[in-house]
Amino acid sequence: MGEQGHGRVLSFLVRHTWLAMRAAIGAELEEFGLTVPQFATLMIIRESPGMSVAQLARSVGSTRQAANEMLAALERDGLITRSPHPTDRRTHQVHLTGPGGTRYENALPAVLRREAELVAGLTPEEREAAFTWMSSVSTACQAPPEN
Repeated sequence: MGEQGHGRVLSFLVRHTWLAMRAAIGAELEEFGLTVPQFATLMIIRESPGMSVAQLARSVGSTRQAANEMLAALERDGLITRSPHPTDRRTHQVHLTGPGGTRYENALPAVLRREAELVAGLTPEEREAAFTWMSSVSTACQAPPEN
């Protein structure tokens, strides 16, 4: 993979990095009975309790149907609840249960430890620059294109 190869296409490199990180984090989450998408879902629901299924799907970058399927599995495991929205009968709100919060809290240190191992070769400045870059690109991708 030379200068002109796919290694210079940032979106390909980001995807490759994400897949490698997902596998590494996924291996850590196995002992907690969670997948990476399930862990991310618990994290998002914990940060924004009561969000709708549609909002959650947008947050995790999935379809509403895929989000519903994942939520069904989390609900069967007693980690989340879905309840009707108080003012919109067509919408359900998602909340963590006590066991869901506990499962997330138990898994979080393993995820953070593994992430720290993965970036151990970077200086604090490089880690901060990478975080800033990824946050900026994520925000730019959500903005409407300028004409």
